Formats: sequence, structure tokens, C-alpha cells
Amino acid sequence: MVVITKNELMKLGYGKYQSERIIRQAKAIMVSKSYTYYENRRLGLVPVESVEEVLDMKIEVEEDFQNHG
Repeated sequence: MVVITKNELMKLGYGKYQSERIIRQAKAIMVSKSYTYYENRRLGLVPVESVEEVLDMKIEVEEDFQNHG
């Protein structure tokens, strides 16, 4: 599963608060799909598929994004 963080969304051109909101919405989607792991407030990684669902568009994830470091 490919995941994405707030910082990676910022590198794609989204603002800080917009990136945080997208991550929060993506986490809510995952919780609604019974993935209670995403209820953790400190968790900052979400699947790219859930972010794509929030944005209603495809996201191309680069290789260096997958290192999360």
C-alpha cells in the first residue's frame, strides 16, 4: 500500500492547512471503512487511494516520496 504524508502533499503544491485537512478527511474515510488504526491523532500517513478519493483525482507519487524521510 502506497501512503502519503502532509509534507508530501505540500511538495505537490498544497498549502500547510489544506494538506492537514486532506489528511484528516482521508483518515475519516479510512475509519468509515472500519480501519480503526486511523483514529490515532498522531498518525500522519494515509493511503494515497483515500487522498485520491478526497480530491477526486489521481495522484502520481514519486519514488522519493515513498521513503517518508
